Amino acid sequence: MAVKKLYFAPMEGVAGYIFRNIYVDFFDDADKFFSPFVVTRPSGIMKNKELRDILPENNEKLFLVPQILANNADGFINASKQMRELGYDEVNLNLGCPSGTVVSKKRGAGFLKYPDELDKFLDRIYSECDIKISVKTRIGFEKTEEIYRLIEIFNKYPIYELIIHPRTRMDMYKNKPNLEMFEYALGESKNPVCYNGDIKKKEDYELIAERFQKTDSVMIGRGILSNPGLFGEIKGKGAIDKEIFKKYYQTIFEKYCEVYDGDTFILFKLKELWAYFANDFENADKHLKKIRKSKKITEYEDAVEKLFSDCEFRI
Repeated sequence: MAVKKLYFAPMEGVAGYIFRNIYVDFFDDADKFFSPFVVTRPSGIMKNKELRDILPENNEKLFLVPQILANNADGFINASKQMRELGYDEVNLNLGCPSGTVVSKKRGAGFLKYPDELDKFLDRIYSECDIKISVKTRIGFEKTEEIYRLIEIFNKYPIYELIIHPRTRMDMYKNKPNLEMFEYALGESKNPVCYNGDIKKKEDYELIAERFQKTDSVMIGRGILSNPGLFGEIKGKGAIDKEIFKKYYQTIFEKYCEVYDGDTFILFKLKELWAYFANDFENADKHLKKIRKSKKITEYEDAVEKLFSDCEFRI
C-alpha cells in the first residue's frame, strides 16, 4: 500500500516558523505543514507576529498552508486575499480548536454549535474567495451524531480537503477518536477527506491506513512532536536514535536562546516542547519535574543534561 500524504498539524504556540525550519533541516518527510491559526480582524490586518510566521521568506524550505480562525465571512475573505497576495494558493479554515477562549467567541470548534450560521458562512467564502479552501473540523460540538448534519453542509461546497479529527469539542483530547463516525464521514463526503487524531507511532498509522483506504492523507500533531522521526518511520526510514534526537533538541535550544529575549520566555517555549519530548525517555518524571521548576537557563540546562544521561531513549 502506498504511503499516504503526511501533514504536520497546526500546533498553536509550538510549531511556529522557527521551529518548522529546524524540524525540516533534520526531518524532511512532511508533505505539508499547516500554520498555527491567524485570527481575522475587522481591519483585515494581521498582527506582526502572525504575519512573520507565514511570510514566504520564512518558510522557503517547506510547503505551508496558512490556517485562518474566523466566524465572520468578511474577515475570512479579507484574510484569504492577503494570503493570495503573499503567494499562497490554499488556506485552511479552523473548525477544530477546542480552547475555551476560542470557543467562547464562536470560533474554531465553537462554530460547529451553530450549523445554520456555519452554512451561510461557507456559502459566502466559497462564493467569493479566489483560493483553495480546506477545512479542519471535529465531528461535532457536543454529540458525535452532529457529524451527520455537518457532512450535509460540507457536501454543498467544493472543500479542497476536509481534515477530520474524530472527537467532539467536549472531548477536547480525551477519550479515543470515534473511528466509526470518521468512517461514516469518509463514506458520505463528496470532498477528499484527511484523517487526524492520536497517531503516536508507526503502528497507529498503519491501522488507520489499512482501515481507511479511501483517504490518501493523514495529519499528525502531538505524535510528531513526541517522535520527530515518525514521518520518516512511516516512509520506511527506521527510527531515530538518541544522538540524532539530542542534536535536534540542541539546535532548537540554541536557536531559541538566539532569537528570543529573557530566560522566562525562552524557558516557557522550551518547557512546552518537553511536555512532548519527555515521552521519548524511560523514567523521566523526576527530571521533567526539575525542568518544569527551573527558573534560570543554567538550572534548566543542568536538568536536561541529567535527563539525557540518566534516561534510556525509547523511540
